[in-house]
Order: sequence, then C-alpha cells, then structure tokens
Amino acid sequence: MNIGKKISFGKISRNFGQNATVVEATGSFGTFGPTPSKPIQIESLEDDNEHQQMKEVMGIANFGKKAKSFDIKEMMAQVTKTAKEITKPVEVARGSDSSSSDDDDDDDDDLIGPPIPKSFESVDISTVSKVQDSDSDAEQEMPHFIPCEHEAIMTHGNKAITSLTTDPSGARLASGSVDYDVSFWDFAGMDSSMRSFRTLQPCDNHPIRYLQYSSTGDLLLVISGAAQSKVLDRDGFEQLETVKGDMYITDQAQTKGHTAGLLAGAWNPMVREDFVTTSADGTARIWNINNSKNHAHIIKFRAQNGLKTSATACTFSRDGHVLACGCSDGSIQLWDLRKSVVAPISLNRKAHNPTEITSINYSHIGQHLVSRSGDETLKLWDIRKLKENVNVADRLYTRYDMTDAVFSPNDKLVVTATSVGKDDDFGQLLFYDSTSFELVRSINVAGTHVIKVLWHTKLNQIFTGIGSGLIKCYYDEKRSMRGVTLCTAKLHRRVKHAEIVSTQQVITPHALPLFRQERRKTSRKQMEKDRLDPVKSHRPDLPITSGQGGRLASSGGTLSSYVIRNLGLSKRVDDDQDPREAILKYAKEAAENPYWIAPAYAKTQPTTILEGSLEDEPATKKSKPG
Repeated sequence: MNIGKKISFGKISRNFGQNATVVEATGSFGTFGPTPSKPIQIESLEDDNEHQQMKEVMGIANFGKKAKSFDIKEMMAQVTKTAKEITKPVEVARGSDSSSSDDDDDDDDDLIGPPIPKSFESVDISTVSKVQDSDSDAEQEMPHFIPCEHEAIMTHGNKAITSLTTDPSGARLASGSVDYDVSFWDFAGMDSSMRSFRTLQPCDNHPIRYLQYSSTGDLLLVISGAAQSKVLDRDGFEQLETVKGDMYITDQAQTKGHTAGLLAGAWNPMVREDFVTTSADGTARIWNINNSKNHAHIIKFRAQNGLKTSATACTFSRDGHVLACGCSDGSIQLWDLRKSVVAPISLNRKAHNPTEITSINYSHIGQHLVSRSGDETLKLWDIRKLKENVNVADRLYTRYDMTDAVFSPNDKLVVTATSVGKDDDFGQLLFYDSTSFELVRSINVAGTHVIKVLWHTKLNQIFTGIGSGLIKCYYDEKRSMRGVTLCTAKLHRRVKHAEIVSTQQVITPHALPLFRQERRKTSRKQMEKDRLDPVKSHRPDLPITSGQGGRLASSGGTLSSYVIRNLGLSKRVDDDQDPREAILKYAKEAAENPYWIAPAYAKTQPTTILEGSLEDEPATKKSKPG
C-alpha cells in the first residue's frame, strides 16, 4: 500500500505505519474491532431498490455521502509556510490588491486559522519600535519621577496619624490614630469634601499602631496597644480576634497568645490566611485565620546578652518565605519560615544604635532592605551581606516609633519622613536615590511631625500621615490614576432635607375641571400650604381640658391631682388655672383688708421703707492714715 495515500473519515485502523490496512466506507460507518486480513466488500446501497425506497421514505437520501478528505503533507507544508511568514517583518503593500483578490478565490480549506486583520497588516513595525524607544527614553530621562504637583487633604481627627494602609487595588484607604479611631475612605464614593464613610473604635481605648490590608484586599489587620490583634472585613466588621496568653507563665512557648501589648504586624503576601504579630513580650507569633485559639508558630527574640528583646517592626519578603524583624536593641534579624525558627538565618546585632527600629521594608525587586531607626538614621542593606550597610543617611529626627521608610514603585528612590526638631519649622518628606543615597528632593509637608508614608504602586500616589490628624495625598494629574483623582473633581452638594414629603402629583391636562388638580409653580408654596394642614404636617394633638376618647387632661391625670380634687379639699381646685392669676385675684382684697403682713409690722415699722427714698446718703468711708 502507498504511504502517501489520503486519509478519509470512516477508516478504522490500529497503527498508522506501512502495514496499516485501510478500509474505505462509502455508504456506512465501517467496521469495529481488529482489521481483517482481506478487504471487506460492501454492497452499494444505490443498487438495492428496497433500500433506496426506505431512504426516500425516511428522508436520509444524503446520509451516505462520502466524507471530505485531507492531505497531511499538504497541511503541514501550509502550516510551515504560514509560520515563516508570521516571523518575518510585516511589510506594507499598498499595490497588491490584485494578488489579494486572487487569494480570496482559493478554497477555504487552504487557510489554517483566522486571517490576519487588515488593520494589523497596515502597521509598520518600525513605528512600533520607535514608540517603544521613546517610552524607554522618557523613563531614562525621569528615573526619579515624584508625583507631587497636586495635593489633597483628608481629615481624620485632631491626633497623630500612626497607621496608613491601602488595599492592593487602591480603591480604599484605612487610617488609624492615637485617638483609638480607625477611619475607612472609599475613593469611588467620596466627593471633594473628602469625608470617610465609616469611623469606629475596634480596640476600645487602645491606640492604633499598625494597619494592613491582606493580599486579596478583603481583610484588614489591626494592631493596637492591646495584647490581642483583630481582623476586620472591608466594611469594618470584626471577623477574628486572637487569644490572649497567660501572663503568669514564664515560657512564652507554652502560652497560646501574647501576654503584653502589640508592636507590629504584617500579612503573608503569598498565603492569604497567615499573618504575624510582634509584642513587647519578646515574641513574634504567626497566626492562621482559621484557628484563632492558638498560634501556628512562635519566634523568640534574644539580645546579645541573652536577654529577651522585642521586635518593633517586621515585614515579609516578596515570596513570603523570610520574615525580617527590627528589634528594640537596634538589631536586624531574618527568619526563614521554611525551616525551624530556633535561630535566625541572618543577623546583625549592631545594625543601629540600641534604640527602636521604627520601620523595615523590602524592595519590590532585588535583594535590598531599608530600615529606619530612632537614632536618626536611614540605612540601606543587602540581605546577602547583612554585616555591612550599603548606604546610610543621618540627622533624620523622629519623635514617633512608627515613622516609615519605603521604596518607590520602581525601587529608584527611598522615601522617609521626619519630625519637627528644635531648629526645624516643617516636617518633611525626603527622597533619596537608592543607588548613591543622595538627596533628590525634600517636600515640606506641614508645620508638625510627619509619621507615615505610603507610596501605592498602582495609583502612583503618596499618602502621608501627619501629627495634626490630617492625611495628605500627593499626586500627578497625568501619571497618577484613580485614587484621589476620582473624588477631587466631584463637587460637594448639600442635600436639602425637607421636613414634609409632599405627595406625588399626577398631571392630567385633559381632565374635567371638577377633577383637575392645581399645578403648583414652586415646591415652597406647596410646603407652606401642607404645613397648615394638620394631617400632612403630622401636628401633635393639642392639650385637652377634660378627659375624652380615652385621654386624660394634662393637669388632672395624676394620682395626687385626683386625691386633692376629691378627698383633700372641700372646695374644687381648678388645676387648669394659671398660678399667677390665681394669686393676683386676691390682690385687691389684701390691699383693702390686710391680714397677714401689714398688721405684723404696724407697730415696729409704721412707715414702709421701700416706698420712700433715702435722702441722706451714707458718707464715704474715710481711709486710714498711713
């Protein structure tokens, strides 16, 4: 049998080599099972009149039509030719209309896949490469672009902002302060008034030290001065609260939770359910949201003298495998969570002076780490060689142990905040080149301390938390997307709350005069008219003088009034009378026939002093001679 014979539908064969036996089916499906040694002869159904009549009755005259055949070699050659044409540069051919018309007349079976759109064929690759080159040149010209042309101010309160976080999509912002409040900001729902849509106190009377959204943006980790951390959803409702440990147990590994106030925390960027919290008890505990009754892992921090120390800042690496912690003794410790957490994989005891490390963060790409400390320094580290810092910047005064230091989205800049010192007038944002650590730019934010810094990668906007309770957002109209730019253009409109909701008016222009309603010109006149209507204005019931309809009079509905009226006095007391009028009606009788006051003073004071005037004024008191 020939090898290059065409394959047709209906063939049943077990191997596709040279020894394969082909069975052609012209009017039926063929046979199933092993291939027989001799070719099977199938009778033609067209010669049989009985079968022909049966097909005409059943309407299946074309059921046995021969299947369309394909040539494998021809198809492979066509695919190879198409692949070579796609890899070649696309040339613009304006005068090839005749060739294109000839190609359209060919059979549709020659085309493999959809044709290339004409709009794509008309694009020259050289122009695309020029656009890409221009974009790369623009990035090279502005490697230190800072979106600070415009600013927007959001008011959280009147206390210092100690925590800021945004969800990964950049749709919401959460802020925490030392006034125990957590405010939620929705950029899509805000207007130019910049008001938060919800403010709550999740941790009672504990200051908020740290906030962070999870990698999916549906959960918010709240770290406060309490020993228990909380997890809230996007709307601020509590989802989880970690357990508190037993403070009378010396070994922290035997307790289920922290026994002292929390200092920092972070979500695992790769595992949605895991987060870490650090405490003043000298431990860091890794939790899972599915089990809040006990920690999953515990890390104990030790100082150089063997005593315990606490981690004041922590962060996960981008892959979620390494936990970097900055401790209160000035050391930086790296812990690999894939191994046993008995000892750190990398350690620098003298990274900073023995003061709290306020912030520690990884770069987005690469092996760099930035740390900010209370010793007024900012240092850049290479985690592959943690014994020596790469660069350092000093004389950066800070008063808060939560002052931030972060990388820019392209890792070209390192941003940190400063507080107002004795010789300073403004709290500043300082931008350093990550390679040379030269000061690129400084921004005077406010006349108070600048604590938190957040540079969102997708929004390309910088959020700062200030000591006066304000949140400032710096952005650029061209390079910043969404975020604050959505609400700055929305005008704030005051909603007019009407006291009376008038009924909906139905306009019937062709109604009879008897059923036609008067069309009011303004809503103000209609509101004044409805105000006079006691039913529409919901006027309260007027006071009654006597009981009626199950109601009692305002003055006679009490037990004392009933006793006085019926039992205590022989005369009926009119409770509804004005007390002043009741007294003044005896004034004339008292003046004519005095009985109580005038006879008592008739002998001792015949002349009323109040009616006369003092003629002799008392002499002034003489001053004593010195």
